[in-house]
Formats: sequence, structure tokens, C-alpha cells
Amino acid sequence: MATNSASGSTFTPARPPAVPLAVRSPYLNAWLQGGSGGVLPGSWPRHWTGGILGWQGLVAVDGVTYNWLGAAPGPEHAKQVSLEYTSTKSIFTFDLASKVTMTVTFLSPVYPDDMGRQSQQFSYIVVKAKSADGQPHDVQVYMDVSGEWASGDIGQVVQWDTGVTGDLSYHMFSRTNQEEFKESSEIASWGNWYLTTRSGSGLTWQIGQDTALRGHFANNRVLTNSKESNYRPVNQEWPVFAFSHDLGSVQNGEVERLFTLGLVQDNVIHFAGEGKQLRPVPGLWSSYYPDQMSAVTAFYNDYRHACEASTALDHRIQTDSENAAGKDYAIITTLAVRQTFGALQYAGTPDKPYIFLKEISSNSDIQTVDVIFPAYPIFMYLNATLGRYLLDPLFENQESGAYPNKFAEHDLGTFPVAKGYPDGNDEPMPLEECGNMIIMTLAYAQRTGDTGYLITHYPILRQWAQFLVEESLIPADQLSTDDFAGTLANQTNLAIKGIIGLRAMSEIAKITNNDDPFGEVAQRYLEGWQNLAINKDANPPHTTLSYGDNDSHGLLYNIYADALLSLSFIPSSIYSMQSTFYPTVASEETTSDRAMTDLYDAGTGVPQ
Repeated sequence: MATNSASGSTFTPARPPAVPLAVRSPYLNAWLQGGSGGVLPGSWPRHWTGGILGWQGLVAVDGVTYNWLGAAPGPEHAKQVSLEYTSTKSIFTFDLASKVTMTVTFLSPVYPDDMGRQSQQFSYIVVKAKSADGQPHDVQVYMDVSGEWASGDIGQVVQWDTGVTGDLSYHMFSRTNQEEFKESSEIASWGNWYLTTRSGSGLTWQIGQDTALRGHFANNRVLTNSKESNYRPVNQEWPVFAFSHDLGSVQNGEVERLFTLGLVQDNVIHFAGEGKQLRPVPGLWSSYYPDQMSAVTAFYNDYRHACEASTALDHRIQTDSENAAGKDYAIITTLAVRQTFGALQYAGTPDKPYIFLKEISSNSDIQTVDVIFPAYPIFMYLNATLGRYLLDPLFENQESGAYPNKFAEHDLGTFPVAKGYPDGNDEPMPLEECGNMIIMTLAYAQRTGDTGYLITHYPILRQWAQFLVEESLIPADQLSTDDFAGTLANQTNLAIKGIIGLRAMSEIAKITNNDDPFGEVAQRYLEGWQNLAINKDANPPHTTLSYGDNDSHGLLYNIYADALLSLSFIPSSIYSMQSTFYPTVASEETTSDRAMTDLYDAGTGVPQ
């Protein structure tokens, strides 16, 4: 479906709360937030935190300059006529004075089956122009980025360089004071940023003060091929790094120019694994490319393959989503793809790869089990082996003996430092995480046939299952993944996760030829749970938030694990009962306008 806004732009399939622009990792994570109304010119792109990322686009047609990206003062805003998004692309179309139609596509490819390509923290921006009236028109396109990408502390000094490698021109910029494995305002304090485009006779470039460069292009439609040499803080005369392409006279056919933007870091995670000591883990990209410029060049030159692979993935997800639950469901699933993969950092080597997840929007934990859990279905759908690479760091840290508790660890620290909790003082969600780990491990093994993985980790899985035997039917006063609500005893949804976890452990025991004391317990607990969890006197009947609190209700999302594992364990009557009840308490919409956050109040849209 397409929707319209007061701006005159259409939105297909809908206008999202925030539009992904360059979203491929926790640090390459730029969005057009909802306050923009979904219109690209006039608002600064934002990091997921809401912090500004200086990113400006201008275009000149027959001597008149327009703003197509960003909030710099001066030129008139280009008229946006449409925005369309897919799983990997955000596509903006502009009408430039009824003379030229310009399309800008932000492509953040997702490669579920290609670890080398997915390990690159880069994104594509392709600008296409064609005559709208059949007449020839002179067109020049400009793009710059600011030092805000390289430092969350805008008082930090940035340094820069520019150059040519092969037929590519690039700007490189970074913090002068590199601090490995540290962040400022959730932005990495180490690594090199690259803005790259194809060299050619129509290309000019410049590095200098933001207003000077943008003003020079607006007035002259060309840059000076010069750079300032005085490295300075991000917020001191705001240095920007700019390219301009002269497309010449545009009339017959479409003229295209490609840019790439991204970050290269040699080491990406500090991890305490088997040896219990923190050690740097290299970016997985470094196993596939000999140096940074090789990686930058390879990504740029891979654009055609990226288009083909992304179009195929877009079609797959759109089709499968519509077949599963209709077009409204596809609106959500397609928007969630870049959001999910944008939280991941690929690390290690091809022989021992890791995927680390950042808990974006709350406290920035790394490898949070109850954040991996709700993201897990997309990995099981696209490539179940990705699930193993997410679970491996958690198993490795805990099986080293570095975690003293008998229940599963909540997370491994604060991104990008995965040091674990040798004192056992992580955020306590014991029932939640034991259930999650058992369920996710079985889901991976079911889809890959990797019985060896179950055998390897059986001792600790059994340990966690024994905790569920002791604690899951009558949950103690504790946190669940809904930790914003605080601790609560007898949580209905939490209990059923633990019970399904026991049923999953029964399957694991059978697969690995171990004794199975868990299946009988799970069945007995399920019967007890149905007596405790359901308000049968309500009209319609429904499960409660906690046992005995008949005026309460909650979303019983943990029964999804029964379907994920194809257990047919939860009676169909429970699904039917909840499906009948939910429409009686559902809110219509939320007014959220942020890219990522833990949750919103459904009535006010206020982030919690």
C-alpha cells in the first residue's frame, strides 16, 4: 500500500517511524527519524541515539541548487515525491523543477550466507538522474559528511586525508586520539571512516569548513580539489569531507553516480573467552582483505553483486511474509531486517567466527541473552548457523568457569567489551535466560542437524534445565526481559518460558541419548500452569500478568517458542483464547519516531 503525507510525498509500503539510511553495524547506524515526516531534505540524519550525523546532499539543475539531504541552510529543498523501502533499501525520488527526476537509493546489503561480505561496515548511496521533460539539463551532485561520524565527543580533534586508489577517490577521517574499545555517546572512538566514489573528469572534491564548501558548491556547482591542513575539533569550524560529480547534460537515459560510506576497525571486540582474560578480537573482514584500502575498494566494486543479492533477498522476505500473514505483516518484517543486522558486529576468523550483538537503545550490554532471543527467528529463517555464532561467546565465557552462578548469564558486559561477570553480579534474570539458552540451542541444532553442538554443551544445558525444574512453575520475585516493569513474582509469561525450556531440554536429552527426566516434569508443570495462569471467569477468558491477579493481563509472547521448536506442546486452546482476548485490549497505534528503543508507551508514544 502507499500512503501520502502533507509534504506531498507518497510512502510505500508505509511511512515508517524512522527510515534506515546507512545501517550495517552498531557504529554505522544512520537513520532519518520520524520528526522529519519521512522527508529527506530538511532534517539531519541521526545516529540511533538521536545524535546528529552531519550528512549533506545538494544537487544543481541548470544553475539552480537544491537540498536533497540534510538540514544545512541555504538552497531550496528538493521536492520529494516518494519514499519506498524494502528489506535492504530506502529509495527516495525527487522532482527537480519538473526538469529532472532524481532517485537516491540507500542500500545496506544483508548477506546471511556470506560472512566476509557481511563483516564490512559499509553502505552504498546511489544517485540517479534523468530528464523529466525530454529536454537536456545540466546536473551536478554534491555529498559531504562531517567529523560527527568519527567521534561522539565533538570536542575531539579529527584528522583527515584524501587520495586515489585505482579508479576510486576517497576521503579518510578519524579521531586523532584513537581509543580502542571505547565509545563516546555510543559512537566508536577508534577506526577510520571512508567516503568513496569513482574518479573521473567530472569529479571534484574538497575538505574544509561546512558552510564554505556547501556555499561554494551552491554558487559554483564545483569544488576546488583542495583540503585544509589544520586538524581541529569536530565542532570547530565543522570540517566536512565532500565530493561533487558533474553529470553533464542529462537528457537521454539515466545517469548514475555511486558513493560508499563506512568504517574500518582492525580490532572490534575485547572478549574474555576460554582463557578468561580479555583479548582483542579482530574484525572478521581482516581475514578476507589484506588491508583497509583493499576492503574499501572491494566493497565499492562489489556494488552490482550487492544489488543482485539484495533484490533477491528483498523478494524472498516480501513474498514469504505476505504468504505467512499478508501485506501488513510484510510492512513490519521488511523494516526489521536492517534494524536487526545493524546491531551485529562480525569478529574473529573464518575458522572461529563470532557475532556480537549490542543491546541498542537501553544500556548497551553486549550479548544480552534476552535481546538475542527475540531477534533469533530472523537468524533461524535466513541462516541458522548465525545463531551458533551468537551463542558461542556465551557458552565459551561460562564454560571457562568464569561465571559462578548455576543459572545462565544475562550478558557479557558493555559493548564492545565482553568481559563477563566473574563475580556473578550481572543483571539477574535467571529463569528468563536459562529458558532462552536452552530454546535457542535446540532451535539451532534442529535446523542444522548439529547434534555435536548439543553434546558439547550438554553439561551446562542440563545444569540450566535443573534450575528450571526448581524454579519455573512458581517463579520467585525476579526480573524478566520486561525489566522496565521491575521485579514481580509468579509471572505467567515467564513461567511458561521456563516450562517450554524444560520441554526443549527433553528433546535435547533424547537427541543426545541421555536420560530424560525433563519431559514428564514439563507436562506436569504445563497442567499446573493452566490452573494458575488463566482467569477463567473473565469475558473473554485470558491469562493474567501474574498468578491470581485477575484484573491484569500481558502479552503471552513466550509461547512462540513452542512453534519455533515445532513441539506442539502448548494446547491450541491457549492460542485461540489469547487471540480472542487481545483485540479487546489492543491500542490502535503508537506515535514513536525513533529508530530503536526498548519500548514505547502505546498510548503516548513516549520512549520508556
